[in-house]
Amino acid sequence: MAKIDFGGVVEDVITSKEFPLKKAQKVLKGETVAVLGYGVQGPGQVLNLRDNGIRVIVGQRKGTESWKRAVKDGFKPGETLFPVEEAAARGTIVCYLLSDAGQKAMWPKVKPHLTEGKALYFSHGFSITYGKLTKVVPLPNIDVILVAPKGSGRTVRSNFLDGSGINSSFAVFQDYTGRALERTLAMGIAIGSGYLFPTTFEKEVYSDLVGERGVLMGCLAGVMEAQYNCLRSHGHSPSEAFNETVEELTQSLIRLVAENGMDWMYASCSTTAQRGALDWRGRFRDAVAPVFDKLYKRVVAGTETRIVLKANSTPDYRERLEEELAELRNSEMWRAGAAVRALRPERRKKAVSKR
Repeated sequence: MAKIDFGGVVEDVITSKEFPLKKAQKVLKGETVAVLGYGVQGPGQVLNLRDNGIRVIVGQRKGTESWKRAVKDGFKPGETLFPVEEAAARGTIVCYLLSDAGQKAMWPKVKPHLTEGKALYFSHGFSITYGKLTKVVPLPNIDVILVAPKGSGRTVRSNFLDGSGINSSFAVFQDYTGRALERTLAMGIAIGSGYLFPTTFEKEVYSDLVGERGVLMGCLAGVMEAQYNCLRSHGHSPSEAFNETVEELTQSLIRLVAENGMDWMYASCSTTAQRGALDWRGRFRDAVAPVFDKLYKRVVAGTETRIVLKANSTPDYRERLEEELAELRNSEMWRAGAAVRALRPERRKKAVSKR
């Protein structure tokens, strides 16, 4: 492991230098990796594994859109594409990448196929950490491991294709074979991780659920809406309000943050922007800190998990989800966003080329 100083705290991380792809291929040479689920994380991970020379198969319900997508991606029914239970039976490393609610529902059918010496692989600590609620409790004669990419399945694939990789956390919950750690690291490298950092199943799911509800998605959307609505209420046009709220962030400023940090972004802006940002940063931090404290406690207590399992297990979940997303999509703010995106130079070039 490489020791890296993260702001004064030294952590151990794994990169392809410490664990090269050739070593991962050697570790996984005798394995059959069965990826159960071809929805969010499944496609990116399984395609990267296949491209890296790992023996992989897909488990998915027949006749679904995800089944058809797997076929389109080159997986052949009866050869590399099977119903979920059959794939679980064939795999030696079983990647449980169904939705969290799906993992709970399918567990009684998958569990009998997790025979001695196999590895049960997760990309989320949810089902194990909240085992009392999910009923996902593995037998003691298998390895239970985790590699959790810090991004969507789409970016797992796109970052792999552009050669950058996406960072992932890793953990071992149960080591029966004595090979659990090397299996974990090999899988992390083989799915194309930029680097790997250690965690636990609990810490992974706590940080993940807080992050999704917080800065990454929920808080981000809410803060954007608040600023947009404020500007609109004071007479600013939809175009101006959206550009000042979203477009400038996503197309300019956040790229500077990604490149070299928040201070670099501040330094790259006007002195007026710098002064205002520095003065108001603390006010926003202090305003939302109690919300984050409450959120973290709800995550640890399992309150958010109960909500997820209940909502995602209803027969009309997809329909209700689409209604909520449509409400978001059809709001003035995001209709303005669609118009702004259509005016981006690259979009206009594509539109002209199709004429």
